[in-house]
Amino acid sequence: MVWYDGAVVTRIDPYLGTVVHLVQSRQHRPNQPASGCPFCVGGLEAPEPYEVRAFPNRWPSLGEGRCEVVLYSPDHDATLASLGVGGVRRVIDLWAERTAALRALADVEYVLVFENRGAEVGATIAHPHGQVYAFDHVPARPRRRMEAGWRPDVDGVDRVIVERGGWRAVAQSAPVYPVSLSVFPLAQERDLPSMGSAARDGLAEVLVEVMGRLDRLFDRPLPYMMWVHQASTSGTAGGGRTVDHWLDIEIVSPWRAAGVQRFIAAAEVACEEYFNPVSPEELAERLRRLGAGG
Repeated sequence: MVWYDGAVVTRIDPYLGTVVHLVQSRQHRPNQPASGCPFCVGGLEAPEPYEVRAFPNRWPSLGEGRCEVVLYSPDHDATLASLGVGGVRRVIDLWAERTAALRALADVEYVLVFENRGAEVGATIAHPHGQVYAFDHVPARPRRRMEAGWRPDVDGVDRVIVERGGWRAVAQSAPVYPVSLSVFPLAQERDLPSMGSAARDGLAEVLVEVMGRLDRLFDRPLPYMMWVHQASTSGTAGGGRTVDHWLDIEIVSPWRAAGVQRFIAAAEVACEEYFNPVSPEELAERLRRLGAGG
C-alpha cells in the first residue's frame, strides 16, 4: 500500500505491515549553523524572548502542520534536570497544550510527545528541545501496548529507582536498550491535557530527579530518547474498542558504559529478539545509590 501527503510518501510492507514514511526533504535539513543556534533568543526560530516555545517544524516528517518543535528553555546549555521543577512544569504544560491543539485537527488520532538528546541518537541541535508528532492513526507499538492493556510495573521492587509526588520511575523488566526506564503515575492518568495541577507538579518533580541521576550515571550528559504514551484522540487503539489507557513515559539510552554505545545488530533486527548485556536490577541499584542531587 502506498499513499501520499504532500512531500511524504508512506508505504506499508505487504507481509510485515511495517509502516515507512519516505521523507526526502529531511535529507537536506541543516545541522546547527556555524553562525549561531536557531533556538536561542534572537535566532531563526526564536526571534523574541521566551520561557518555553512551540512552533511548526520546517522539515516535517508527517506533512505540514503535523510536526512541531518544543523549546524547553532559552538557555542553550540547560537540561531537564537543570530547569528545576518549575521549569519542567512549564514544559509539561506546553506538551499538554500542544497535544490538545493537535488533537483538535480533524484527522489526528494519536499525538506523540518525544525528545532525542545527543548526537548519538540523532539530535542535530544541542539546544534543549523536544518534538510533537500528530498521526492520523495509532502507530503499531503504542497500539499493541493499548490492546494488551498496559499497566504500571509495580511488582519489581528491586527495579524501583525513585518515587516522587505520586509518580514512580523503574528500570524496565525486559529492556531492549541498556538504559530503559518507565515513569508512571501511581493513580491513573490518561493523557497530558486531562492531568490536573498536582499530577503535573509530581511529574515535573520525578523527571527532574530521574534526569539528574541519569546524567550522573556516567559522569557526563547521557544521550537518550524519551517519549510519552498517552490515550488516542478517540480513546481506542484504532479498532473501535475503547481502551482504559494509563499514561506513562519511557526513557531509553543506547549507552552500556560511559561513551560506549550498544548497537542493535543483525540477529536482533532480523528476529526482533534482543540480547542486552545490562541487568535492569543492577541499573536500578546504581541509580538509587546516586541519590538526590548527587
